[in-house]
Amino acid sequence: MKFKLLLIALSFFVLFAGQDFAQPVKRPKLVVGIVIDQMRYDYLYKFKPYFGKNGFNKLMNDGTNFTYAHFNYVPTFTGPGHTSIYTGTTPFYHGIIANDWYNKASGKMIYCVHDKNEKSIGSNDNEGAMSPKRLEATTITDQLKLATNGAAKVISISLKDRAAILPGGHMPNAAYWYDGKTGDFITSSYYLNALPDWVNKFNARKLADKYLSGEWTLSLPVSDYQITAPDNSPYEKDVFSEGKTSFPHSFNNVKPGEKYGALESTPYGNQIVEEFVKAAIENEKLGKGKETDFLAVSFSSTDYIGHSYGPNSFEVEDTYIKLDSQIADLIKELDEKVGKGNYVLFLTADHAVLMTPGLLKERRLPTGGLGYKSADDSLKAFTARTFGNEKIIANFSNSQIFLDRKIIEAKGLDIHKVTRQIADYLRDNFPEIASVFTRDDLQNQTPSRITTNLTLNGFNPERSGDIAFTLQPGYLLSFMDKGTTHGAPYNYDTHVPMLFYGWHIPKQTINTPVYVVDIAATIADLLKIQEPDACIGIPLIK
Repeated sequence: MKFKLLLIALSFFVLFAGQDFAQPVKRPKLVVGIVIDQMRYDYLYKFKPYFGKNGFNKLMNDGTNFTYAHFNYVPTFTGPGHTSIYTGTTPFYHGIIANDWYNKASGKMIYCVHDKNEKSIGSNDNEGAMSPKRLEATTITDQLKLATNGAAKVISISLKDRAAILPGGHMPNAAYWYDGKTGDFITSSYYLNALPDWVNKFNARKLADKYLSGEWTLSLPVSDYQITAPDNSPYEKDVFSEGKTSFPHSFNNVKPGEKYGALESTPYGNQIVEEFVKAAIENEKLGKGKETDFLAVSFSSTDYIGHSYGPNSFEVEDTYIKLDSQIADLIKELDEKVGKGNYVLFLTADHAVLMTPGLLKERRLPTGGLGYKSADDSLKAFTARTFGNEKIIANFSNSQIFLDRKIIEAKGLDIHKVTRQIADYLRDNFPEIASVFTRDDLQNQTPSRITTNLTLNGFNPERSGDIAFTLQPGYLLSFMDKGTTHGAPYNYDTHVPMLFYGWHIPKQTINTPVYVVDIAATIADLLKIQEPDACIGIPLIK
């Protein structure tokens, strides 16, 4: 008996000899997420000849470049875009259906991150009365916090409040954004009771004042730019009240109380974010702890500039030339402070953008406007003569129609029939509309990762309206003579860059279809942690 026990013990010793049961899971020291607000995929190649070796080109050449990455829902706006990147799901689950939307309970429009119960930290205004309370799913940053029992440090930074708050998730160490009234970075009482000393010191440098004292000039001689349109284009907005839209741009004619906000519409907005990010890396000692940390960064000046000038402008091209240098500088900082190969970085965009409608019209390409006010008036007239009350339509916004169910019930009408009749009226009377869906069409379906129905993927059963529609390609709710916008389900708004670089990322270019919701799943798989709770994406890095 003793001999048998000895043999068994010896067998176990031989079987497990040399095995180290205490080996930790290998992870990078830091994850860096970069979101470029309003970046079309084609900018990577359109402006490639003007990029240096160490910015966008480094990410493309030394990392994994997914050349056919798309958003899989509509509307393609900033709030839903940042949220979908970090949750790995669509508005159907995460609940951020737009930047602002109609609240059926209050009968008022609400902002996606506004929170009246919080207050500004770092200013005396209301720019910090914000929180992620309306976010209904976890983010990859939340999951990292959960996986490390709170030990991982998560910092999120942007010019825009929503672009800092939503990526940070529900429990970051801090989220910071730029206050366009003061030129400082601030936060909310949701995160902190006071700004850290390093943030106060950064604000004391008054970088915004420094940049406001100068001009926005081109990085290269005018002849080197590939733009064929005139610099002083009739389809651009005069952002700085200069009486022109050509370079150089100055702040001389901007009203004193609006100058800090105007800074956001120049590359200096991205520059001040980059400087703040570097200060955060240094002072928060990101990537220096035992656990993986997460730094979420969003560059937003690209969106402000893109809206005003459009893709085919000197302003947008120069912004990306400067952004390339800013990203190269950030990569250098990460290499020095965290170490080459010790961090994984992804870069994408929250949406792309339509070519300037005025330019499309000039070149006889499909474009136009539904005419928001005329459509709203027509709908009210239809409901008045058909159902006896125009107030049946409670709200018309974000290509959605919300019905007043109390009025419908009081009149003894069938909500399903009323909805269908209004949907049919839209389809029959507005050729600018491409598709119309009712709540009955959508609420019993399940969204999917693929783009079978982008309206379904963007529909939230609790918050969305009773009718949703999309417009024809190139069309807007209201036509714009100057500037441009985004929000459509078409390639010009959905096709964005998707780059991975650094720790365990192979050098490769892949052109098979992937989706922005795959980013969170990919990071979770690399870190070997649970993906966000409503994630519908899949890991992409093998």
